[in-house]
Amino acid sequence: MQISVGIITVSDRASVGDYADLGGPALKKVADEFGWHVLSEAVIPDDLKRIQDTIRSFAAQGCALILTTGGTGIAERDLTPEAIRGIMRVELPGFGEVMRAESMKITPNAILSRNLAAVVDGALVIALPGKPSGAVECLGFVKGAIPHGVALAQRKPTSC
Repeated sequence: MQISVGIITVSDRASVGDYADLGGPALKKVADEFGWHVLSEAVIPDDLKRIQDTIRSFAAQGCALILTTGGTGIAERDLTPEAIRGIMRVELPGFGEVMRAESMKITPNAILSRNLAAVVDGALVIALPGKPSGAVECLGFVKGAIPHGVALAQRKPTSC
């Protein structure tokens, strides 16, 4: 299934060039390997409204799947889950549960992650960790459910 993807790196420091964005390019590489089409990319600061506006903009541009990397921890500026919850139609808790459970097999710190998935404006939005390896691993844990989730988010007929 060809899926149009938007990738958003949420990082105060990467957005101002204090360090290179590694998470976005790592996700782009994997999306390409999966045969998905990366339509839009952005590196933005940890700002609630900016996160929301970028997600909505990517959905309006035709991104059926929007992947965010960063802002899912417990630091004061980690706002990605709150931003998504503020604009979502529905949350899909199974995605976060699977990502945390599988990540716990790799690191005990995974329990601190607030990864999630939700439907926003007809797009499936998945909030992934900021660490590139964690983002790629978590995406791999839920990849099998993404095509069906995208179809449902876009209100396309699908069979369970």
